[in-house]
Amino acid sequence: MSFLGRILDLNLTFGKWTCAAFPEGLARRFLTGRGFNVRFLYRHVAPGIEPLGPENVLVLSCGLLTGTSAPASSRLHINSLSPVTGLLGSSNVGGDFGPALRSCNIQTLVFRGCAPQPVYVLIDGERAEILDAKPFWGLDAWETQDSIKRKLRNERVSTLTIGPAGENKAPFACILNGQDHAAGRTGMGAVMGSKNLKAVVVKIRDDRRKPDSNSWREIKKAYIQKIKRSPQFETLSVHGGAGWVDWADDKGILATRNYRENHFEGAGRVDGKGLTPYKTRSRGCRGCPVHCKADLALDRTKTTQIRPEFESMVALGPKCGLSEPETVVGLDNLCSRLGLDAVSAGSAIAFAMDLYDRGILSMKDTGGMDLSWGNGGAMERLIRQMANRDGLGSLLSLGVRRASAIIGKGAERFAPHVKGLELSAYHPSHIMGTALGYAVSSRGGDFNHFFPALEYVLSPEKAARELGSPHAADLLSTRGKAALVKRAMVVSIILDCLGLCKVPALSLIREFDLKNEAELVNAVMGWSLDAEALFFMGERIAHLERLFNIRHGARADDDGLPEMFFSRVGSSDTALSVFDWVRPMVLEFYGLMGWDEKGQPIEVTMSRFDLWTDTTGPEDWRKAG
Repeated sequence: MSFLGRILDLNLTFGKWTCAAFPEGLARRFLTGRGFNVRFLYRHVAPGIEPLGPENVLVLSCGLLTGTSAPASSRLHINSLSPVTGLLGSSNVGGDFGPALRSCNIQTLVFRGCAPQPVYVLIDGERAEILDAKPFWGLDAWETQDSIKRKLRNERVSTLTIGPAGENKAPFACILNGQDHAAGRTGMGAVMGSKNLKAVVVKIRDDRRKPDSNSWREIKKAYIQKIKRSPQFETLSVHGGAGWVDWADDKGILATRNYRENHFEGAGRVDGKGLTPYKTRSRGCRGCPVHCKADLALDRTKTTQIRPEFESMVALGPKCGLSEPETVVGLDNLCSRLGLDAVSAGSAIAFAMDLYDRGILSMKDTGGMDLSWGNGGAMERLIRQMANRDGLGSLLSLGVRRASAIIGKGAERFAPHVKGLELSAYHPSHIMGTALGYAVSSRGGDFNHFFPALEYVLSPEKAARELGSPHAADLLSTRGKAALVKRAMVVSIILDCLGLCKVPALSLIREFDLKNEAELVNAVMGWSLDAEALFFMGERIAHLERLFNIRHGARADDDGLPEMFFSRVGSSDTALSVFDWVRPMVLEFYGLMGWDEKGQPIEVTMSRFDLWTDTTGPEDWRKAG
């Protein structure tokens, strides 16, 4: 039995499926997870199709190390054509679904077509059943998981579900595993909903293929020790990602009131440290020593709620001017139940509040809602409207790019997005590497897709040595950021291909050199890769993501930031226009990548990475490699 497992390919229109070996030749070129997915989609998703039409393809692929005993190796990568951006949809989720899938010897799931009625898919080993989901249609994501487990008599299963937002094809609907593991960004839940696919359920099996040698145990032990020795380990383990809200505020990079400001007077109240006294249980993904998840009991009834992550806390808190931690927690949990990306939902609400404050939206436009900053009741109503595609929430569920175009009256000037995807928690006017990453990320304005934490963890001396400029370690400098973002992007791609969580690897270990990862891969696969080989693979995948987006209409003009940010740059060595500030960084990044001024890989780059065979001609993946 090959360690790589198999690809389960389901056509929901016809209720048919096939199962075939994962091609080792492709694994040696693109690994698995994010790398395999973009290569597959490039060959199987034609330009001009509708993201919510039956021609779109949804691919879910475990990382190469997912399901092994490698630390923090539970990740699953999900890709499709995004209904939010119209470009490469890309999302990553932890929890237990990826390891459950690998226990069945399945590496990748492919969903095509559209079921004629609501269905869920039950996977048992290398077999699948497509079953009636009408009894679960209309339930929220948490209720769906509980109901399916009861129907299956509480067998050991893991479940991916959508909520009402996905059923109603709200463009930034997400997918849930458990109560708090979300494939949140770029609308993969809407793609599931468009296929009438309510859930994917895996029966967990005992997996006996895990490596178990003295060398493997030593490599694992060293990786875990590096995680635990990090000065940030206790903050993350005890307080979760939300424990860094105060830090972001102190750095002057906290997105506040739709990015009008970079500090929030209520940051201390919504920092995760304030929630720790209410923690009833710490949890984490399988094999991870961090345990960054937590259950909370905030009210008198001791009802269990889930502690938000950093991005959700900021999106529903400071971005909207809300400083009541209990309300933020409740809104985040509501987004999870309804199956909405909390980052895009919070950003859309902040955008609406900004327009209301400026007089662009009136009480008549809001349906009688008072959208003053921090109005938690109005926020809850908008979240429910987004999921149900009702009222003002229906408009906001389209995302701020499309909503602003429909609203008009200058609303576009206050819509914080790149390529249609709402920006994440850091204020780009005060952290230049993140600003560049927002601009050039293949999925749009998001930090976690490229994770340039290097700019606030490197010393100037190390930045000069590794990235060619001491200024790469200066948040407010534009110099050295192209090299920094390229390094961070490639490392992030490889982690998404291997199924390793970026938080322990990049927020705690912080090495960004792929040496640890190469050791893990070689110990599992019996390969002899070094870090340089992984960097080469990661760069090849970055080029193919770029080519996919170009094929679906992306232009160099999309690699920028909204005009709303160009009057607030905070550094003496930066300028106040898009051309003087962002564009030079983007062009330098293009040059380092081997792209021309239009952001297209040049012929030398295509040849060096042998991309011609991946981008031309039809292919049956079963024969690939």
